[in-house]
Amino acid sequence: MVYELLAATGVLALLTMVPGPDMAVVTRRAVAAGRGDGLRTVAGITTGLLVWGVLSVAGLAAVLAASATAYTVVKLAGAAYLLVLGVQALRAARRGGHDEAATPVRTPPPAGDPWRTGLVGNVLNPKIAVFYTSLLPTLAPHGLSPHTGMALLVLVHAALTVCWLGGYVLLLSRARAFFTRSSVRRGMERITGVVLIGFGLKVATAQA
Repeated sequence: MVYELLAATGVLALLTMVPGPDMAVVTRRAVAAGRGDGLRTVAGITTGLLVWGVLSVAGLAAVLAASATAYTVVKLAGAAYLLVLGVQALRAARRGGHDEAATPVRTPPPAGDPWRTGLVGNVLNPKIAVFYTSLLPTLAPHGLSPHTGMALLVLVHAALTVCWLGGYVLLLSRARAFFTRSSVRRGMERITGVVLIGFGLKVATAQA
């Protein structure tokens, strides 16, 4: 059972480190508003994972994964949310266009509570429901009951997410003096805006 758990942890770690919408959102919050905002965004993301984990263990997420209509509704809502975040980032980049290129710039933090931003982004991501109901059962150690194994892997995934994205926020905060330069900040806003819009379009056109 220990070897199965270690193997499952390795798979989850690789999936956690793949860049996605969560990393783009965390990048923007951490660069724009600092370490505290970034870490609260990570907390929201992790809470979203735990919400899906509870629904998966209870069997409710399987209903979403099996229902084309429900999946499409949540998918389009999630895509729209990412598109809104992307447009906000691009608008922030335009507003900072007249600052001196090498001067650190103080701008208002991105709109919305960071914890809620992370939470909503994950709760409106139906791919997590599919992931938890299709992949996690195959990774669960055989020495445990299905519900216990699923719950354990959800907690492992949440812990890996905190460590990975939390460490990423701390790394960004150490270089924040560089990232708050106006030219760098505008470039980061443009990049994250385009990335979020790209993920939004990808989510909108993805098949169940």
